[in-house]
Amino acid sequence: MKQDPILYEQLSLFSICFAPISSADCRLGFYIIDRRVDKLSWKPVNTLAQGRMWITVMDMLDATRPERRKWITPWTFICLSLLLMIMPIQSTLASSDHPYHFGFKKSKNGQLPSINEEGFKGIVDRHGAVFLGDTSKKELYLTFDNGYENGYTASILDTLLARKVPAIFFVTGHYVKDQPELLKRMAAEGHLIGNHSWSHPDMTTIPNAKVKEELTKVKDAVAQVAGQKEMRYLRPPRGIFSDRTLAVSKELGYTNVFWSVAYRDWDTKVIRGWKFAYDNVMAQLHPGAVILLHSVSKDNADALGAIIDEARKQGYEFKSLDQLPPR
Repeated sequence: MKQDPILYEQLSLFSICFAPISSADCRLGFYIIDRRVDKLSWKPVNTLAQGRMWITVMDMLDATRPERRKWITPWTFICLSLLLMIMPIQSTLASSDHPYHFGFKKSKNGQLPSINEEGFKGIVDRHGAVFLGDTSKKELYLTFDNGYENGYTASILDTLLARKVPAIFFVTGHYVKDQPELLKRMAAEGHLIGNHSWSHPDMTTIPNAKVKEELTKVKDAVAQVAGQKEMRYLRPPRGIFSDRTLAVSKELGYTNVFWSVAYRDWDTKVIRGWKFAYDNVMAQLHPGAVILLHSVSKDNADALGAIIDEARKQGYEFKSLDQLPPR
């Protein structure tokens, strides 16, 4: 087949994609046609850059060596162009679904905790997710994760009722089905019930439709059992999230709620006593704290009254998430 000389001239000046290999990898690279071996090659470049940029590589093909370009046809050019168009799309999709495990630098001596070094602050801020309240005021927000019942939620509710402290309980589908009476009591005593997903999956691994199903099933079941018609708060199961999952849940009307005070309290095989729970929480206390406690912990249930009493002595006031400042 006769080759098109105009195409060869066009191929001596062509655009290629210069993009991150992945959202978690700072290496950059681009595709070029390597004239020495007549093949398409990936060339990594160890340079930090923000976003994607298009660069033009000139004279990648040596016009003085026509015998070296016999393999280049119009189809080669078309395929290369399509490849370069797809690459940035793939990079964007990978970036939006990169999973993050929530973590933070803990508060010490009343200093504010931080997520500045965790790599996801921009995503959390962009989607209006919460890990702190108003840090200019001595306000605290009690939040409980209720994946299943271990016999201590009634005691926790007794303590909250006696001390007139509001809280939110993030429940799973299993909890809703297994503990309808406790769910009714939470709502009747003025507490919020939040969404912790139906089956507690890593939501970064499931499609948008499944994310919506996981959340909608909990909301509908809670409304039917406890009469709470609105559900505005979500705690991502396992603390795992991505740009995509935050966006999808935000579209459904949820504020994602993380935390700024927490400790390893979910292992029911390890019981260290109420003082251990008390010391861990009080050591991290700070203005605007969102406190995460797991209701399966006997230590938490036993320490809760002392935590509330001492926090109030230090001038703190307990608030509902509905009293968070607008974001």
